[in-house]
Amino acid sequence: MKRYFITGIGTNVGKTFVSAILTEALKADYWKPVQTGIIESSDVNDVSRLISNQKTQFHRESYSFTAPVSPHLAAAIENDTIELSNINVPETKNNLIIEGAGGLLAPLNKASYVIDLAKKFDAEIVLVIRNYLGCINHSLLSIDYLMSHNFKVKGIVLNGNFDALVEDAITSYAPIPVLAKFLDMNRVNQHVVEDLARSIDKDTWL
Repeated sequence: MKRYFITGIGTNVGKTFVSAILTEALKADYWKPVQTGIIESSDVNDVSRLISNQKTQFHRESYSFTAPVSPHLAAAIENDTIELSNINVPETKNNLIIEGAGGLLAPLNKASYVIDLAKKFDAEIVLVIRNYLGCINHSLLSIDYLMSHNFKVKGIVLNGNFDALVEDAITSYAPIPVLAKFLDMNRVNQHVVEDLARSIDKDTWL
């Protein structure tokens, strides 16, 4: 079974949106190992509301915290510590979409970062890039880190409306495929996710 780790060049770049599309397209299971910022809803609840198929299973977080801050700080606020040994892939015979928290190097504890989970799970990386001032620098730094540390990189997803020169600066930096491009959306619902899921070439993923 395939495991894809959805990470991003920072926070609020569309990881949950992309995770929902891939989950729907592949009829995969969804799991967010570490969740922070639970005030009104969690990412697993948000994704479950966007999924139409009946095959997907939603797995419980290994760690979940209220404060909308980095995982290590959110844990400390609640007098807890995140241990990688307590984060294990849920039992499933299905393909699995795993959503990270924040960017690649959001710390889990004093020694580990969110991206370290991808190696532990032997998952391929999908890097979500959103268009904003500074995204080129953040994208190239993220790509460079992944490549220099020998991660299995499936490719990148461009989320938003990119100027051609900005897009070229990102995509020409390294020989990493662009897996999908999603334009800015006024709203996101089941119908939008279902439509975008149909645009995914499943042969590329399975």
